[in-house]
Amino acid sequence: QVQLVDSGGGLVQPGGSLRLSCAASGFTFSRYVMSWYRQAPGKERELVARITSAGATNYAPSVKGRFTISRDNAKNMVYLQMNSLKPEDTAVYYCKAEGVAWGQGTQVIVSS
Repeated sequence: QVQLVDSGGGLVQPGGSLRLSCAASGFTFSRYVMSWYRQAPGKERELVARITSAGATNYAPSVKGRFTISRDNAKNMVYLQMNSLKPEDTAVYYCKAEGVAWGQGTQVIVSS
């Protein structure tokens, strides 16, 4: 069945880095746009970054220059490298295969 498994979240100090991973299965991964969303407490879920099947990317203004989305079609994986993390990046991060499925989410907490 279709499945997305998010991992890599955790507690990090401001200015630190984390790399989120999303393992996909059950569909033809290489054909789909893949995205990372996040949802902070009391806020709506928002798009963080997106990557097309060809590798074109776009980012939310709040993370541009700090976060990098990438994919490995051979491994059915999508990644989100997050650098220069800020407290306002604290949220649950979700991987999404557009039009297919959501991951279960992974918690990121940025705090000293």
